[in-house]
Amino acid sequence: MNAEIREDIKFAVVGAGNGGCAMAAHLALMGFKVNLYNRSEYRLKDIKKTGGIHLEGAVSGFGRLDKITTDIEEAIRDVDIIMITTPATGHRNIAKMAAPFLQEDQIIVLNPGRTGGALEFKNIIKQTGVRKEVIISEAQTFIYACRIVGPARVKIFSIKDRVDVAAIPAYKTRKVVEKLSCAYPQFHAAESVLETSLNNIGAIFHPAPTLLNSARIETTEGDFQYYIDGISPAVASVIEKIDRERIKVANALKVKAVSALEWLKFTYGSEGNSLYEAIQNTKAYKGLKAPDTVHVRYIFEDVPESLVPIASFGRIAGVPTPVIDSVIEMASAMHNINYWEKGRTAEKLGLKGLSVDQIHQLVLEGEVVIPQRGIAEGEAQGAEGDVVA
Repeated sequence: MNAEIREDIKFAVVGAGNGGCAMAAHLALMGFKVNLYNRSEYRLKDIKKTGGIHLEGAVSGFGRLDKITTDIEEAIRDVDIIMITTPATGHRNIAKMAAPFLQEDQIIVLNPGRTGGALEFKNIIKQTGVRKEVIISEAQTFIYACRIVGPARVKIFSIKDRVDVAAIPAYKTRKVVEKLSCAYPQFHAAESVLETSLNNIGAIFHPAPTLLNSARIETTEGDFQYYIDGISPAVASVIEKIDRERIKVANALKVKAVSALEWLKFTYGSEGNSLYEAIQNTKAYKGLKAPDTVHVRYIFEDVPESLVPIASFGRIAGVPTPVIDSVIEMASAMHNINYWEKGRTAEKLGLKGLSVDQIHQLVLEGEVVIPQRGIAEGEAQGAEGDVVA
């Protein structure tokens, strides 16, 4: 049974996959009015029949939803917070579809943004010509570990103790955190979307273990524990090297980064002298099965939307990323897709030609002034510089 209905904040959850269904049902159980959107009808069919979603595991009960729809306008109309839970590969299309229907003061949260999600979303909205005052933000990771286990039924294995979130511009992050706090006190303010993007731990824990376990995945159809069995000491060693490259890129961009080992400790309370030991001691990972195919979002999402932008940031900052680059190359070969071209590049994030200092100005203030050249002093309005939103 749902808690007493709250009228103070209304949510739209965009995406009816594992995470979207868990989030929509949990929010409804907490008493909020929740609209659930999915592009295709087939994921919504059973949910429409029941009027909501059954939860089991860390949270149990039935979350009755307000609207269940394939109409993006209907889903986001008159809501306060739009929680986007689709794979990051869908962010571009969601931004284009939602842009004409956005309303003043709405808050958009990418759950998670992966790397550069909020920057890309903002750039797409800008390109559509929409000038509504909305706040675009991103979470550093997804708050739930969960799986769909049956028709209109989701199991939540665990809920993270802390998730960092940031908005563009950064001074609006506090408003996002305050608005979310009634449902998610776990959300805490990060300094900027550079911090949430470059502390994207999914980039560390997803692509490499999937690639290095690809034969096992294909021969057993994922019949093993992804983290506990799939991350051996040797695999953990590769992950640690990827993690070090990410941290070097972050440091060059003057961004505070935590290691994967530190992240496990403050997110799950996991202890260990090495990354391998900490993973083995993470209770939330026990029982989580591997994907049953290598054609999975751990690669088709996390490589182009996580590793490619980290490598792209590295190029801006002059930091080589050879191990990350090799993972991108292997994933491209395995899927016969050029993930370098498909992924989030500096141009797609609206960062082409910007210096490190200008990137900081963009994420902190929401715009950057690029000095013009070749214009006579005082010749035209804006002679001191072009403002790039």
